[in-house]
Amino acid sequence: MAEAFLKNAWYCAGWRDDVGLGQKDLVARRIAGESLLLYRTAEGGLVAMEDRCPHRSAPLSLGRKEGDAVRCMYHGMLFGPDGACRHVPGMDKIPPGADVPTYAVCEKDGWIWVWMGDPASADRTLICDAYDPHDPTLTLRTNSIRIDTNYRQEIANLADLSHISWVHDETFGGTDRWGYIRPRHSRNPRGIETKYVVRNIPAPRFAKHLFPADARFDIQVHVRLSVPCNFILNFRIHQADGETSGDARGKVLLDTYTSQAVTPRDENSLDYYFSWGTSKETEFPGVVDLMYRTNYEAFLEDKRILEGQRQRQLEYPGAPEIDIVHDAGPAQMLWVLDKLLAEESGAGAAA
Repeated sequence: MAEAFLKNAWYCAGWRDDVGLGQKDLVARRIAGESLLLYRTAEGGLVAMEDRCPHRSAPLSLGRKEGDAVRCMYHGMLFGPDGACRHVPGMDKIPPGADVPTYAVCEKDGWIWVWMGDPASADRTLICDAYDPHDPTLTLRTNSIRIDTNYRQEIANLADLSHISWVHDETFGGTDRWGYIRPRHSRNPRGIETKYVVRNIPAPRFAKHLFPADARFDIQVHVRLSVPCNFILNFRIHQADGETSGDARGKVLLDTYTSQAVTPRDENSLDYYFSWGTSKETEFPGVVDLMYRTNYEAFLEDKRILEGQRQRQLEYPGAPEIDIVHDAGPAQMLWVLDKLLAEESGAGAAA
């Protein structure tokens, strides 16, 4: 059975700079099993439409922009930003059915968002709040990566950061303390919020050379996860305060921020858009570049594990998998997603 994706949700289609004003800036995206074309009008407005000409299914992303319209370069049909066909070479009248479906699209916090359901029901208040790369109080770097796995595996990965001790042993790890965290999860209608402190740990592997061997730190973690899979993290590094409970109260050494959006292409692959950086107040020379490079290496570590996991799941369909204590976060986040999917399915069946 084909993978079910949430329709009434905003999916990240990339960073705002991914779609330019050039004549050939026709950007193809695959989102939730559908092929989309993104482009900008001469005024800079965004257009999102199905990446398929209704004549013979040629990709419109292989066409060219003409004003605020796009021309299919197979037989020359011209489509406006509303998807309506404006011209068919060799015909005086537009044939019925010549329109291209369009999607609601907008920008927020440096990301491009596409609503995959009925454009008339698009609710911008459902777009998550993220850290804008252009925020003057922050220094953030952006990038993206493709991972060949099912997006539910990525949701589970992000909802359980105990894996840092093991998957990221050569980057953000270097201690097994992440494997003993006890996160506090609170559920909301569109996701979960998670808070905890990792206490009295040595410097992470990537930064051990910067500190004395006996230096110890407390890490204050605040995660906001929302459907379909948006991960917004504030990761604050403190001097260890010697306490065993409550928030970290030692001196703040580095206040870091990351926004990450997981966009399923189909049931076996996803696009991952991410930023990472620090507050201007705690930034010091070289730290943002160091963390950005380390973060990218960490995403490659995730990619290796998740793609390997997906391969084994496909090789052993239906094989039993046990649950452990760290599955609480993933279980809550996937419960929210499945509840919304069931509600959409029920509404569709009743219509």
